Amino acid sequence: MEKQRATAVGFGAVLLWSLLALFTVGSSPTPPLLLNAICFAIGGTLGLIWVAANGTLAQLRQVSWRVYLFGTLGLFGYHALYFSALRMAPAAEAGLIAYLWPLLIVLFSGALPGETLRAAHLFGAVLGFTGAALILSGAGGIGFQTRYLPGYGLALLCALTWSGYSVISRRIRHTPTSSVAIFCLASAVLSLLLHLAFEQTVWPTEAAGWLAILGLGLGPVGLAFYIWDIGVKHGDIQLLGIASYAAPLLSTMILVLFGVASASWTLAIAAILITLGALIAARASHRP
Repeated sequence: MEKQRATAVGFGAVLLWSLLALFTVGSSPTPPLLLNAICFAIGGTLGLIWVAANGTLAQLRQVSWRVYLFGTLGLFGYHALYFSALRMAPAAEAGLIAYLWPLLIVLFSGALPGETLRAAHLFGAVLGFTGAALILSGAGGIGFQTRYLPGYGLALLCALTWSGYSVISRRIRHTPTSSVAIFCLASAVLSLLLHLAFEQTVWPTEAAGWLAILGLGLGPVGLAFYIWDIGVKHGDIQLLGIASYAAPLLSTMILVLFGVASASWTLAIAAILITLGALIAARASHRP
């Protein structure tokens, strides 16, 4: 797959992740780990059906167990660390630290063979992070407190996990994307075990809640991982990293559209910063 097309496919994951907040709100009161288990099970099962329909199940047997371990730790580790960080520290601060992963992808990509990290990439990434920070901090701003240091540490590990997973995926680019189905199913099993150990089982009380869970499993916690895999393996990983800052922006805009959040000047300024950062990075990527 050509680089430009793969980048566009990978950006589809960012668009799907922008639906994460809306569907998560709709899935209440299902606890996080149970929600994780159901959604990963849906995404993994559909992936296996797709692989079987294409007659490529044999490819999965050729993938090393180390790759499956790596992928499972990436998907499950990111979500487990993210949920834990939000429980141990305020959501705004923990979310902001966790959302360092696009910037880290840009930084780490410089170590990849054939990639050139330019100053414009870094500048675009910083602009995107600033825009995301405006959204994630809200009107109240960010106030870091030492008593929440364990939560902040988990949030940083969360960012390192997803950025590391994304960049290292580039080094195993010849591994078929169908292997993501196994990553998802293994993550579902681990999530279920942790749910049974630490959470109380609570199911949605209305049909809308089940539809939201189905939407999560089909999109943000399903298809998104497959097309992100294509993007980071074959596309412009630096541009994808910076473009990922569009996710919190689009997510907030969707919440505004559905009346869950209110529009503000902060949202408009963030949109300008994130768009400008992506344009600067795109220009740098296309420079000979």
